[in-house]
Order: sequence, then C-alpha cells, then structure tokens
Amino acid sequence: MKATRPRDLFAVGLVVAVLAGLVIRLSYGSLPPIPVLAGAPFGVLGIAEAIAGNALRARIQRRPGSEPVQPLVAARAVVVAKASALAGAIMAGVWAGLLVHVVPQAGDITAAAGDSLAGAVALACALGLVAGALWLEHCCRTPDDEPGGESNGRATGADHP
Repeated sequence: MKATRPRDLFAVGLVVAVLAGLVIRLSYGSLPPIPVLAGAPFGVLGIAEAIAGNALRARIQRRPGSEPVQPLVAARAVVVAKASALAGAIMAGVWAGLLVHVVPQAGDITAAAGDSLAGAVALACALGLVAGALWLEHCCRTPDDEPGGESNGRATGADHP
C-alpha cells in the first residue's frame, strides 16, 4: 500500500471547491445560516487521530513500556487514516468553495459575514483532520519503511510465533 500523497488530496480538494462554489453560487440564498462550530467535529477527529498516531508509533517502535502492535490494528489504523484524509480534503474543498462565494460579500450582507467566520473555522478544522490523518498514516510505518531503517523481516512491531 502506498502512502497518501498530499498533492492528491490537494487535487481532490480543488475539484470539490470548484464544484461546491458553483452549487453555492446558485443556491446560497436558500441555504440556512451556518453555525460557527459546524466544522468542529473534523478538528476533534484530527486531534484524536494525531494522539492515536503518537500512541501507535510508540508501540510499533517497541518503546519501553509499550505493548507490541498486532498487524491488523496497524492495518485498520492506516485504513482509517486514508479515509479521514480523503474526507478532510473533500470537506476542505466544500468550505473553501463556500468562502470564495461569501468572503467578497461579507461587508455588504450580514449573513455572508457570519458564514465567512463559520467557513473559516470549518476549513481550519477540515485541514486539521487532513493533518491528523496524514500523521496517523505516517506513524503506522514500520522501522523497515523509515529511511535508513533496518530490514528485520517484521511487518509491524508484533511478535511472530
């Protein structure tokens, strides 16, 4: 499995931003106001994935006081990280598309000013999810995958019978 490339996530986010910008331009007047913390769950998930990545990294590297990691646990973490990175890129694109439409109107339209703040918070949280997911994926690498790592034949830090 190959590592997620940030440029691929950027391309996805850019395409979604263009599409979301078009949809928002056509339907902005009929949308309800966006709560300021609408994107906060993405930020919370990003923080949780970064914390989980640090814990998993210690286990994979077999630091003292940490249990070895089972291969399936690491594989599941990688799947979660890849899915979260893609979801974060998609949502970052949606929020960027919204911001492109509302920021120029924020001085004239009160709703656009409120939606600009909500969009900025949500965009930051979505980018936080992408960062946390990429970190989690990075932390799931075995010492064999690291530059200069020794090849010891282990798929993860788990003990093999």
